[in-house]
Amino acid sequence: MEIAHFLFGIFGNITALFLFLAPIITFKRIIKNKGTEKFSGVPYVMTLLNCLLSAWYGLPFVSPNNLLVSTINGSGAAIELIYVAIFLIYAPKREKAKIFGIFSFVVLVFSIVALVSLLALKAGSTRGMFCGFAGSIFSIIMYASPLSIMRTVIKTKSVEFMPFFLSLSVFLCGTSWFVFGLLGRDPFVFVQNGLGCGLGLAQLILYFIYRGNKATATVEPIDIEPAETGLPKEDKDQSQSNVSEAQVDRLEVVVV
Repeated sequence: MEIAHFLFGIFGNITALFLFLAPIITFKRIIKNKGTEKFSGVPYVMTLLNCLLSAWYGLPFVSPNNLLVSTINGSGAAIELIYVAIFLIYAPKREKAKIFGIFSFVVLVFSIVALVSLLALKAGSTRGMFCGFAGSIFSIIMYASPLSIMRTVIKTKSVEFMPFFLSLSVFLCGTSWFVFGLLGRDPFVFVQNGLGCGLGLAQLILYFIYRGNKATATVEPIDIEPAETGLPKEDKDQSQSNVSEAQVDRLEVVVV
């Protein structure tokens, strides 16, 4: 049982790392063009918060047998911090101020959770429950984010905007951590990742239903809501050129 628990944690680390690194495509473009264009930095800042809370929850003095949760989310936090820094360097002043404000909020929330768990709560189930609830709230919110892409697939009857390998990685990542949480009997790990597993499976089902279709002429990529994709509404041509990066950004937030 312990070996299986460890192996699923390792596999979960590998699949989650792939998702964390997927937005490199977007940031290579930002650095090359020396501007963030119409991309949004909000998903990266919020993913940073999710990673920080999950990494904190996995530490031995917070919850037992979850060190692998800390390793991948600690790595994810470092990666997301780099993304946020790049965004702050190249974003226009107004967007830069917005992202910095959200980043300050992220630091504040994490600091409060960490300090309360250390100073006000004793080690054991109380501390683990507090940190687990805090991390689960943001994880569930982010796990629900691919719903916008699934809606687009159904409206267009095409998987053009939902890359197969990223959908597969979402499913494998969610499944790995779901089993990891079950074997470790940790509801704060298996509940949220069970949701991720189900959403990943739903994406794969949609892919096989619509894989032979092209996007219908009546529905354009611009129909995707800006708050959900990390991209605001813009001209048709520019939206189409950015859509692959947008989908990468959307799937990148699906982590432990």
